[in-house]
Amino acid sequence: MVILHTADWHLGQNLGEYDRKEEHQHFLNWLIGFIRERKVDALIHAGDVFDAYSPPKYAEEMYYTFLKEMIHSDCKTIIITGGNHDSPSTLNAPSTLLKFLNIHVIGGATGNISDEIIEINDADGTIIGAVAAVPFLRDRDLLKIGISGESFDDRLQRIGEGMHSHYLRARDEIMPYKARGLPVMATGHLFAAGAMASDNERIIHIGTLGQVGAEIFPIEFDYIALGHLHRPQMVNNQSRIRYSGSPIPLSFSETLDKKQILLVELTSNQEPQIESIEIPQLRRLLRFQGNFESVKEFISNFTVNDGELPALIEIIIILDRYNPDIDRQVREVATENPHLIIHKVTLHYGERSSSYSEFIESGEDLDDLNPIDVFQKKMESVGTDNPELLETFRILLDRLNNQQEIN
Repeated sequence: MVILHTADWHLGQNLGEYDRKEEHQHFLNWLIGFIRERKVDALIHAGDVFDAYSPPKYAEEMYYTFLKEMIHSDCKTIIITGGNHDSPSTLNAPSTLLKFLNIHVIGGATGNISDEIIEINDADGTIIGAVAAVPFLRDRDLLKIGISGESFDDRLQRIGEGMHSHYLRARDEIMPYKARGLPVMATGHLFAAGAMASDNERIIHIGTLGQVGAEIFPIEFDYIALGHLHRPQMVNNQSRIRYSGSPIPLSFSETLDKKQILLVELTSNQEPQIESIEIPQLRRLLRFQGNFESVKEFISNFTVNDGELPALIEIIIILDRYNPDIDRQVREVATENPHLIIHKVTLHYGERSSSYSEFIESGEDLDDLNPIDVFQKKMESVGTDNPELLETFRILLDRLNNQQEIN
């Protein structure tokens, strides 16, 4: 079978004051055209359809319009799994109806593991493979009971064991298809050890278990389609375990990434044949660093390709002394060039070069941080390094999100 692996759309995302609506719509239009040109049996999305639990209405409209267009394509099976940014109830709300259209939505872990096993059929209705559609596994899915007096490390170990157990049960459910000589695959939304994250991927679990090992995926699966990390990559150099990455750059740390989808041809018990398809970008995100004169020259000479939106630029300007007017001056120069928009101007003073360079290289900015990041930085600022305190905060935050979901 031939599947198209994508993930981490983050529909509804804003970068500061700028929404990404046009860029996401451009990607979805391109994806529909690509699927219509190629013989794809199934579209697999491995989590984070939306950027927030309560996405803006335009993002939901984009999503459902895309699904409507997909119904009229030759792709007979669509599988959507939830990520840590997604609300399971939001994704699952129309799932019963969508199932009749061969659109299978698994917003969160199911009570019965067999509900996560989805058959893939060809145009004649013949079963040609199966997918264990595993969504993001939350703590409440992995830790059914609390243990009085349990240590932090013991709790992390139980989370890892819970993930492994989930994939083992999924393997057991899918083995009848494997026994018939059909290719089988699984999805996941997690942080695999050895992979590279970009700036704005939220911490899922604290400690070493935030990075689960590739060994949690049983070898019986011919391919593992992962989401959560925005950089396309293999896990531990295993071709069968891959992140497709996000379709557009979601932060300035992703400016050098080539965004892609993965076209995967699967035959049982054989190495998957994988083709990386680069996604054309409507808007570039760029970061430029220099003194005021070099910044002015860069801004004056910068152009975009035909058909592209003005690029969003982060300027890091190096100064010898304090200049309160430099932000205004840079933005004033930029008004004369319609090919770019200044997203933010960051000042870098020579006397703070060492510590500030580390900050710049990390690409961190308050606009890009999530509550866990902010709490962790607060801990660092007061000299506290307490993983149990950080884990407690994460649990409270997760419960707050769950309460909002219920309400």
